[in-house]
Amino acid sequence: MNNSDNKFFFARLADMVSQCERNDICVFSDFLDERQSAQAEEWCRRNAGNLFFKLWGGYNGAGRKILAIYPDFYESYIMEDFPFKCLTFSYRKEDKLTHRDFLGTLMGMKFRRDTIGDIVVGEGMTQIFMTEVVAGLVISTVSKIGRTGVKCSGDKPFEMEVRQEFRTISGTVASLRLDCVLSLATGQSREKSAVMIRSEKVEINHFITESVSAEVKSGDIISVRGYGKFLLSDIGGNTRKNRIHINIKKFV
Repeated sequence: MNNSDNKFFFARLADMVSQCERNDICVFSDFLDERQSAQAEEWCRRNAGNLFFKLWGGYNGAGRKILAIYPDFYESYIMEDFPFKCLTFSYRKEDKLTHRDFLGTLMGMKFRRDTIGDIVVGEGMTQIFMTEVVAGLVISTVSKIGRTGVKCSGDKPFEMEVRQEFRTISGTVASLRLDCVLSLATGQSREKSAVMIRSEKVEINHFITESVSAEVKSGDIISVRGYGKFLLSDIGGNTRKNRIHINIKKFV
């Protein structure tokens, strides 16, 4: 998000807090992406006061989530009130549908991206989280994804096995500075890595950083525009030349 988008986003969060305090009600956002979720969590920790907040996308580890801001008396049943449904699409196993197929169909119906949560694709079945209004329209109108016939229902719980696949990149770096780690992850020189960082093309844990010398820790997620997303999964010992062994997992 650019500065204008950030201002609008944080203004929306402030409005949610104001509504909650003024009316003593629970207030929900639309679906947020990973970066927005991280920003919302940080903002709420500083600005939500005595209110509670929770991010939930339908299952543990969901990428896209809805933010709830609520008074304390909602705490015991807030999970039941999140305004989305899980839709299940069934089709022949030999019909190989992809995430792009489902998202393309939904975007073609002119739904906003923030009304759609995670899309989890399997063999012969895909489950998608959607806001309740969109879910009702999809159930009543969608019988094909692309050219493939599907059956859509909203009465099944989420039951997909979510697997994240990685490609491992191993090597040594002079230090755990961002430009060093990024160079190994992308196969670019440190100089080109530094240019990408200063050009605001790099995020650590979903926050843009312009600091070439920022230190990366085990478990940090690095997102690079045009190159994908990486996890620094392991930091090992030092070589005789005092370089550091590291393992990086690239999301695929």
